[in-house]
Amino acid sequence: MSVGELAAGVRAAAGRRGLRSGTDDSRVRKWQRGDAEPNAESQIYIAETHGWPADIVRADDWPNWIPLAADGVVPLGPHSSLLALREALRTAMDRRDFLTISGAALTALAADWAVGPAAALAQDHEGAPVGEDFVALLENTTRYLAGHPTEQRQLTDVLLDAHLTTVAELLEHGRYTPALGRRLHTLAANLSQTVAWHSFDQGRHTHASQNWIAGLHNARAADDHDMGAGLLSDLAYQATWRSDHTTAARILHHALTRATHPAARCLLQLRLARALAARGDRNELRTVLRALAAAEKHLNQAGTDRPAWCAWVSEADVAVDSGQALLDLGDTARAHQLIAEGARLLPAARDKTRGVFLTYRAASYLDLKEPEPAAAAATESLLLARRIGAPRCIRLVEDMLPRFQPYAHAQGVAELLHLTAA
Repeated sequence: MSVGELAAGVRAAAGRRGLRSGTDDSRVRKWQRGDAEPNAESQIYIAETHGWPADIVRADDWPNWIPLAADGVVPLGPHSSLLALREALRTAMDRRDFLTISGAALTALAADWAVGPAAALAQDHEGAPVGEDFVALLENTTRYLAGHPTEQRQLTDVLLDAHLTTVAELLEHGRYTPALGRRLHTLAANLSQTVAWHSFDQGRHTHASQNWIAGLHNARAADDHDMGAGLLSDLAYQATWRSDHTTAARILHHALTRATHPAARCLLQLRLARALAARGDRNELRTVLRALAAAEKHLNQAGTDRPAWCAWVSEADVAVDSGQALLDLGDTARAHQLIAEGARLLPAARDKTRGVFLTYRAASYLDLKEPEPAAAAATESLLLARRIGAPRCIRLVEDMLPRFQPYAHAQGVAELLHLTAA
């Protein structure tokens, strides 16, 4: 939008209210240079001219409320890691949750990552020197906070956000060696991923997306291809969750081009199989089975020395995700066996994952027209999710409720329906 077009848009927005605005090209240029700030009414008109909802406007925070990129994605560039971090931190405020990132924008980002070189490390600055001991403290406390169980996340979210803000400040203003800069970028990627998952579990999808994107930029700056592939796979998982399976598959294909660690490739292949199977196309059965076989092979090769972000991938995940993929393709009996097997193999420490697995198990029982064990599994998942504070698991159970309606008189179904209404 040119200066003249924006000025005309502001005048038109005022005119629709029966008012007059004196905004002209000269005034818009002053806003752009920072010589003057638009008043509260003009900021609302600016938002309206761009098609943004008025409730994102914060007149006392001009121009920070303006979206950084039209499609919500900071493009990869030589020094884009800090820009992406700042965008994620700004998106932490609910005023920007209107932004929906398109599948095309995410796919383009993944494609750029797959073919582009490593980003330049952040430049040294004239600020205060950053000490290795302080960075080590941030690294250690980040690992500690990220390892807390789900039910304690409400106690750690503020601390994780503060850590990420601190790392962004160090990258932007600190003085450090290239090696320490690489550690800071890696820490930024790890923090962004953890914050993203917390937001995703709470249903804050915009905030989650922006943090995964920020993590991708910083993993690229640290030259960590496996970490970058993992962050792309998280964006793909989110796309699958939102039923955009085609976008998920495209992102995962790009991620697989540069992932090298067997544990990373195992997770990517599992998520690819799930995305392809969720489209429900029986013609893709062979491709799904190849992805599942590759995941199992990579898991066997992974060993114990794994990147932290995929260290948890286990036989339980392979079994359950394989079962869910087969369930989507209509192989109900085999799917049920695999999901039950995976639930048995899951370690006790992964309660949130257990809650998700239980919803898969309930769905597989419903496909077998066995409402009683389905209700038992769904009830167990709901109670577990409420105890540990896992809104995503609760949503999975609630989305399944219409399937229980025809079995209202079966054992346990009425109790489940009453429990969800409570």
